[in-house]
Amino acid sequence: MGDPAAYDYLRDPGAIYERSFAIVREEADFSRLPENLHDVAVRLIHACGMTDLASDLAWGGDVVAVGGAALRSGASILVDVEMVRHGIIKAALPAQNRVICTLNDDGVRETAQARGDTRSAAAVERWRDDLPGAVVCIGNAPTALFRLLELLANGAPHPAVILGFPVGFVGAEESKQALIASALDIPYLTLRGRRGGSAMAAAALNALARLQT
Repeated sequence: MGDPAAYDYLRDPGAIYERSFAIVREEADFSRLPENLHDVAVRLIHACGMTDLASDLAWGGDVVAVGGAALRSGASILVDVEMVRHGIIKAALPAQNRVICTLNDDGVRETAQARGDTRSAAAVERWRDDLPGAVVCIGNAPTALFRLLELLANGAPHPAVILGFPVGFVGAEESKQALIASALDIPYLTLRGRRGGSAMAAAALNALARLQT
């Protein structure tokens, strides 16, 4: 006898992914996006379930080509929180790229407290030596993105690309708009408005990595 409490649902992992991506492509409008961003947008939508997300994506430069080349060359990945680090699929990285999160480094909390700032902003300052050619992936803190933009405007070495997905009600929308409005000539991908988060940031990075295989 079968299990009387069993539900009728799709169980095969491959079939689930295939059907999920098919639904995303059926329901979302990618017409305003460059073709090479379509797969990235699909994975972003898959990470959050919101098919209207594509209309709020903003980008500058060829983030897929430049970000992909950086990953293939072994570029470090700089993330603002551990949730982004843990969301990155290490096996998909094309060059065993280092994933660096400085949020919990010694002295970061004390530095932030001493000047009345956030740990996220203080942690970004620890990125300076690893910034040249890196892939920056911010998925939580608006202050991390703001501080990064300040450092870059003041002459810090440029990363290859910026994936900016801070989330929330205070500063998230504004920090992403600052990224869009910046004149730094660094390819970027971001999401206008309050939406964002670690899952989306990791999904964007994972999409860039998978496009290299």
